[in-house]
Amino acid sequence: MLIAGRYRLHATIGRGAMGEVWQAYDEVLGRPVAVKLLLAQNTDPTGASRFRLEAQTAGRLNHPHVVGVIDFGEQEGRLFLVMELVTGDSLARVLSQAGSLPAEEVARIAAQAAAGLAVAHDQGIVHRDIKPGNLLLDADGSVKIGETGQIVGTSLYLAPERALGKPAGPASDVYSLGCLLYQLLTGRPPFHADSAVAILHHHLDTAPVPPRELGVGLPPAFENYLLGLLAKRPEDRPTARQTAEWFAAGAWRGRPEPLPAAAPLTEPKVPRATALGAVAGPGTNTAGAAPGSATTYAFPSAVGSTAGAHRTPRRQRSGLRAFVVHRSKAVSTVAALVVFLAALLVGLAWFSPDHSSAETPPTDPPRTTSSTPATSSTLSTPPTGGEGPGNSGDDGSDRQQHTQKGKNGRSKDDKG
Repeated sequence: MLIAGRYRLHATIGRGAMGEVWQAYDEVLGRPVAVKLLLAQNTDPTGASRFRLEAQTAGRLNHPHVVGVIDFGEQEGRLFLVMELVTGDSLARVLSQAGSLPAEEVARIAAQAAAGLAVAHDQGIVHRDIKPGNLLLDADGSVKIGETGQIVGTSLYLAPERALGKPAGPASDVYSLGCLLYQLLTGRPPFHADSAVAILHHHLDTAPVPPRELGVGLPPAFENYLLGLLAKRPEDRPTARQTAEWFAAGAWRGRPEPLPAAAPLTEPKVPRATALGAVAGPGTNTAGAAPGSATTYAFPSAVGSTAGAHRTPRRQRSGLRAFVVHRSKAVSTVAALVVFLAALLVGLAWFSPDHSSAETPPTDPPRTTSSTPATSSTLSTPPTGGEGPGNSGDDGSDRQQHTQKGKNGRSKDDKG
């Protein structure tokens, strides 16, 4: 069968809900191609519109991990789509033969598939139907995403927000990719039940069983990230680009971070903790990490979210700098205490009443055996006419008593 006068069909190699895929040959350019024909039952306006949308969407993408579109047209009332021919198998066939794949292979598939999705998302395109049958492996094992632009997804890989009837977004593709990776590791999707409705309820309410609990040999970092892809809320999932970079960098292995270089001896002013923080960089927690232990990688936040922003750890003082700071604080504390006590003593001395004159008893003038008469100062009396200023009545009576004693003393001396 010849399509559009140039594409000769040879054999069917696949069939989906919308159409069937044929292995064909482009007689004009002399190369093998794949031709997808719209099924006869989908030739109604709705089916034709969906098929045309798929062709237009896929035609906007040009990436090594996305199946390329070559041509689009209509033959005898049936729409067709010409694509590059992928000679390998789909992941659905790989799973049916192998059951599951090792972590190394799954990580490679994750990096490539996420990279293809990232390009689509940058163009505003959402795949909507990421599943094993739509991911192909070419002859060298490279991943190719096909069937772009689907309207309805598959329940086993459907994101929770789509189960609630909300529009699909880039985060929905990331969730579906997480379901696919889970199945590649464990041999089964994260949720399965007897009906599609029951499966959708699991997507909404049930937490997936960690793969390591199912006996899968998986690094903790890989498992944690995979469960993050399956987060119930779209904003809690990483983007496709973040996912591609994370897996491509080998972070899934959970390798320890490289140790910083030792600080030179000629720079004693720079404490080791400060140098460590400078080498580690923002978002790296180096405090308390045992050498050679597996690193717990910070989960990247979704696009536009600042909740997951990395923070630089507070640098700790150590060595000579810590001693100087500690000593300065101690000296400041002692000085403040001394000033406080001095102020307290001055206040007590300033505000306490002066009882020295009242408490000191008056002393009598010493008696002598000499016949020398008493001095005038001893016998002085207050001026006539009353008490002097500032003297009390008690002081006057004391003086009279002293005067009387003086007179008695003199009379005795005269008699003698």
